[in-house]
Amino acid sequence: MTAAGRASGFVAALNGRWHKAALLAYTVVVLGHWAEHLAQAFQVYVLGWPVREANGALGLLAPWLVTSEWLHYGYAVGMMIAFIVLRHAFTGRAGTWWRAAMWIQIWHHFEHLLLLVQALTGEYLLGAAAPTSIAQLVIPRVELHLFYNTIVFVPMVVAMVLHNRPNPAELADLRCTCGAHGARRLEAAKA
Repeated sequence: MTAAGRASGFVAALNGRWHKAALLAYTVVVLGHWAEHLAQAFQVYVLGWPVREANGALGLLAPWLVTSEWLHYGYAVGMMIAFIVLRHAFTGRAGTWWRAAMWIQIWHHFEHLLLLVQALTGEYLLGAAAPTSIAQLVIPRVELHLFYNTIVFVPMVVAMVLHNRPNPAELADLRCTCGAHGARRLEAAKA
């Protein structure tokens, strides 16, 4: 089998028999990311820490890591890749919501790419004092990250809920092992 065949076979497995496990792993990563941003917001708004010192829980252990644009860019790329790779198993209404979240994440990735390029070159957008994204020209960074996480997370969750509760028309198109339809499919395959 060629490398391309193995890759497409792997993507097919992620959207078939491994879809439920892939979505679970993806959800754990997303919730961990949320926890970091909520911890940062708690540090800023409840504890009154200056934004530059409020780096979430991970930032307490490794501040150099959290202040690196590489970490944020890596997460944004990982999220984008996961949305693209896992989209094949989402059909009907769930597919529409998943693609909406995916396109928002693609934009979010672009914003992080812009920040990374600025951090690497030392040339900041519109003469700002630090790397600045386009949306950050209007919304402060802490609030912007909460906003982006929300507008990606909400359609992602709606997609997952609809995916696990397909209507009869959508059920015929499903190929994965998620939800009750997946359990029935696994039982039928064993019989």
